[in-house]
Amino acid sequence: MPPGGPIVTRWFDGQSPRARTVRLRIEGAELLMHTGDEVRHYPLKEVRWPERRSHGQRQTDLPDGGMIQHADAAEWDTWWQANHPYESPVVGWMQSWRATLVAMAGTVVFLAAAWVWGVPWLSQTVAHALPDALEARIGQQSMQQLDRLFLKPSKLPEARQAELRKRFETVVERAYPAGDAPPWQLSFHASKILGANAFALPGGYIVMTDALVDLLKDQPDAIVGVLAHELAHVQHRDGMDMMVRASLVSALVGVVLGDASGFIATVPATLATQSYSRDAERRADAHAASMLHAAGLSPSAMAVFFERMQEEDRGDDEKGKADKDKEGVALPIAISSHPDHGERIRFFREWAPDVAQ
Repeated sequence: MPPGGPIVTRWFDGQSPRARTVRLRIEGAELLMHTGDEVRHYPLKEVRWPERRSHGQRQTDLPDGGMIQHADAAEWDTWWQANHPYESPVVGWMQSWRATLVAMAGTVVFLAAAWVWGVPWLSQTVAHALPDALEARIGQQSMQQLDRLFLKPSKLPEARQAELRKRFETVVERAYPAGDAPPWQLSFHASKILGANAFALPGGYIVMTDALVDLLKDQPDAIVGVLAHELAHVQHRDGMDMMVRASLVSALVGVVLGDASGFIATVPATLATQSYSRDAERRADAHAASMLHAAGLSPSAMAVFFERMQEEDRGDDEKGKADKDKEGVALPIAISSHPDHGERIRFFREWAPDVAQ
């Protein structure tokens, strides 16, 4: 058989399960199929041609619902190239192991760049571009989910809660004399699984656990310092940034694994339990120190907080992992994850107005 001449193959007409032997040839812009008693004409552009691959038979879909199956892939490819020598560059790349390696390397580089630079930049851009009303709604929904997952009503006396709110409100008023403080809403909750913790949600929702209040019961300045730290996260939309970042990461996970639904479902827990970036934490620490100073309080009170957190960590280590397993998975304390306690203690001990950021 000449390379560009007719090729004998099998044809299914789309109605009968039995194949018929036919001859195919290409003339101009048409595919001609000789069935023995007739010649069928098909425009080439309406035929769905198979791509050249390393293995497997070739299957061609015809516009009238029929199908061509050719078992000898090499023979088909030789015939096709003789009649249509210009194939898609993509097909050539797919047949080249070098091109495949380059494509794989490019994919890895792209995903790595997206992870390291693209996701952080895009999440910050999106977080600051979202309307305040949308952020507040997201924060409210996140708060409702956390109420179901981790939080219980506070056991602190109402008078104690009111006292702490008033004390923090006074600090905010002094730190923001122009009245430009970000909107915030403080609530106290009991939570066995979160322990001594404080975190901020999108929309200005600030949560402090009873355990943290008890840890600092003799250090009211440290309590308002912790709240000032969380207010900084509110002002810089760090919670919204984290939530958008989690969604972007879930999209990358979907690209790699094909399904990110389980990852997306963990976003509320992520907001409550995962640390912000080191830069965001350092920025929030500097903000807290400035707020305490503006209110006439010593930023070193925050050093006491981190010293006690160090003691709590040592106590957990001494109790051992077995005791933690009885209570379930221990969640990290959001405010104390990055940087480490020692660095933050030094920062608040040595803070001075002339180094405020």
